[in-house]
Amino acid sequence: MSSAPSDNQGHPKKVLITGGAGFIGSHLADHHRGMGDSICVIDNLSTGRAENLTQHGDRVRLIDAGLSDGLEELTRSNEHFDLIYHLAAAVGVDLVLQDPVGSIRTNILQTDTLLDYALKHGSPPTFVASSSEVYGKPGVSVFSEEDDSIYGPTSITRWSYAHSKAIDEYLAMGYADQHQLPVVVGRFFNTVGPRQVGSYGMVLPRFVESALAGKPLRVFGDGQQSRCFCDVRDVIQVLPRLLACPDAYGRVMNIGSDDSVTINELAELVISTLGSDSIVERVEYSDAYPAGFEDLRHRKPDLTRVRSLVEFDPKHTLEDTIRDMARFAKGTAEPASVPNGGEQ
Repeated sequence: MSSAPSDNQGHPKKVLITGGAGFIGSHLADHHRGMGDSICVIDNLSTGRAENLTQHGDRVRLIDAGLSDGLEELTRSNEHFDLIYHLAAAVGVDLVLQDPVGSIRTNILQTDTLLDYALKHGSPPTFVASSSEVYGKPGVSVFSEEDDSIYGPTSITRWSYAHSKAIDEYLAMGYADQHQLPVVVGRFFNTVGPRQVGSYGMVLPRFVESALAGKPLRVFGDGQQSRCFCDVRDVIQVLPRLLACPDAYGRVMNIGSDDSVTINELAELVISTLGSDSIVERVEYSDAYPAGFEDLRHRKPDLTRVRSLVEFDPKHTLEDTIRDMARFAKGTAEPASVPNGGEQ
């Protein structure tokens, strides 16, 4: 494992988080506030929520605007940041299917705008959020960063998200190679936890919400497709470590858990963990998605690269995550992120 400096090296930092009122971004803001850092969030609140940041009062500055307008405001005030996280993006398969043009524009144009801003304002270490969707359908069950990406035809909207996030990665690598911007790309694999909602197609919050309401948990296909779920409070621990590690710059990292569970098993686990009377209901893909929609049977990250650079050992069990998501959904107190970047 390469030697890397601590997250903040004992000095408070100025941190910019795009999409910081969203699910992952707000937990990241919690983490950096726990370290004493100063946070600025740009979020147009289209999928993020201002209340995700209210526990910080005025210690987190929220610019309620689109990314371009928010960055223009920061440019006018000549602000500079020590770290930048770019998490603003179109979220979820359902949203992409509903608004493919808007999703493509959001993902590609905003990423270029953000990277250009970083380059012109001190070139701070910058994290760009990507997705396991970039792998497409490569014909393997364990995905490694140097694997070929294989997509379906452009006539199938489902693949537009993967293409757009791949362009984001090309942009990030281009800024690293051409302009020496210290950028890290993280491919997230099914990040889950409190504050996540099921409105955009995410399976675990949908299951939790249904189980709490006593409604059937809808499993698409035969339910034998498998995924790896990682608690957001584990995910956000590794992001500052990567930005503090020069060996990570100009590289792509898988970020997630490598413990697989089938969707059938996940549904049953939610029901048993929450003591729900819900049943599992099978739904054909053709009844849930447009014609031609393809789903992968298995999706599991190879974590060798990230673990060779920084410490990354997720601590939250899936049962813990399910219970905490249920508490959040019911409006009860949610456990805080691990303070000060410490270990559990």
